[in-house]
Amino acid sequence: MKGHRDLIVWQKAMELVTEVYRVTRTFPKEELYGLSSQIRRSAVSVPSNLAEGHGRNSRKEFHQFVGQARGSLVELETQLEIALNLGYLRRDVADVLLTRASEVGRLVNGLRDWTASRADS
Repeated sequence: MKGHRDLIVWQKAMELVTEVYRVTRTFPKEELYGLSSQIRRSAVSVPSNLAEGHGRNSRKEFHQFVGQARGSLVELETQLEIALNLGYLRRDVADVLLTRASEVGRLVNGLRDWTASRADS
């Protein structure tokens, strides 16, 4: 079995994290330990859970971590919407991030379906 770095979903999630870090640098300084930190933690959690799950001993465990990655991704999408509502993100920047998150979400869902169908293997 290949490593987690070979997973397209992990690669796309890593690109999303990088972009999230770039964008949140522009947030107000008073948000450094608030929304900015939450957004970054959610973004980091997606590829981290994918990597950890991939390193586990069973597909059932992998499936569980893929589900956690999906939860973190939905959390990230919500936090990006909050940042947009507060004026910390421009609409065009939010749209790019949300589109990337949606792409990662589709890949995560596909991986989740695959691991579910093989969880007992």
